[in-house]
Amino acid sequence: MEVGMARATDDGSALPQRDPDMPPGSMDFADSYESASGATEFSGPSVSRETLSDTPIAMAAQMAVQVMRRRGPEMPRPSYQRKIVVANQKGGVGKTTTTVNLAAALALHGARVLVIDLDPQGNASTALGIDHHAQIPSIYDVLLEARTLSEIIRPVEGIEGLYCAPATIDLAGAEIELVSLVARESRLHRAVHSLVEPYDYIFVDCPPSLGLLTVNALVACEEVLIPIQCEYYALEGLGQLLRNVELVKGHLNPRLRVSTILLTMYDGRTRLASQVAEEVRAHFPGLVLRTAIPRSVRISEAPSYGQTVITYDPASSGALSYIEAAREMAEMGARQQPQPADNNQHGWYVQQPTEYHGVEEQR
Repeated sequence: MEVGMARATDDGSALPQRDPDMPPGSMDFADSYESASGATEFSGPSVSRETLSDTPIAMAAQMAVQVMRRRGPEMPRPSYQRKIVVANQKGGVGKTTTTVNLAAALALHGARVLVIDLDPQGNASTALGIDHHAQIPSIYDVLLEARTLSEIIRPVEGIEGLYCAPATIDLAGAEIELVSLVARESRLHRAVHSLVEPYDYIFVDCPPSLGLLTVNALVACEEVLIPIQCEYYALEGLGQLLRNVELVKGHLNPRLRVSTILLTMYDGRTRLASQVAEEVRAHFPGLVLRTAIPRSVRISEAPSYGQTVITYDPASSGALSYIEAAREMAEMGARQQPQPADNNQHGWYVQQPTEYHGVEEQR
């Protein structure tokens, strides 16, 4: 056979030739040509035999499906209703992000969860895709006793079992209006305990301050979850928050306790993050979750789409970290028993607001 002539198969048909312009090692039609008998005459370069499920994209997709379909070990549900206030007077530590993502993770694993947005900015409402313009019924109306909490609760689209009590900009003036009202510190407490709908968890997202809104949240809940960013000055202001927790516990809510500390914005590439984590764990033994939430672009992007990171990108490191943190919380709660209630028919602490004149006046 002369150079340049087409090669022939056993049946006399011509084989297509390799394109001379193609780089060595690449496959063209000639490499994949099969004879009439079905046998491959020219195999070309060897390729990976990994299946589709072995590729990074496929594995991420499988993880996402498992998250959204509630696969894997179920999270234990608490034997009592857990009311958790997420607080830290230092801004930018991930309070709202932590609130909505822990709530979403628990709801996706079978729990019934309510998020109460107590921040006038309404960021938790935004992240959950709940409309919170000025005219809609909101937590502001509940604090002023114009509406019940049940009236303003809205289901979160796409996450069965997750609900939100939205905040509006009206809440910005609530602290001034509450000052002159009777039982100003226990308004949210009464609203929460008047709920007839059963919830496994109630999360309250607080503003970055220690005013009356935060005090209302501390009075209404039994647990405090403190997110702490793994950065310089991470513990700044934490002492004042803990002092206020003790004041509220001593005067208004004897069942209140700091139950959980969550490390956020962890960057494993820096020594600073590791040092902060070690320092926090040393200061609060037994309270810090093993899971730390990493810095993540996906976590930052999700709220702009009205979603939690768990629904926005279920296989991302941020989503998986929040799911593990939620699992830790659920397991801790399953091991705990509710604190004994005072002797009243409803099983919660009866407030005596006349004996207390606000956190600010006790300093």
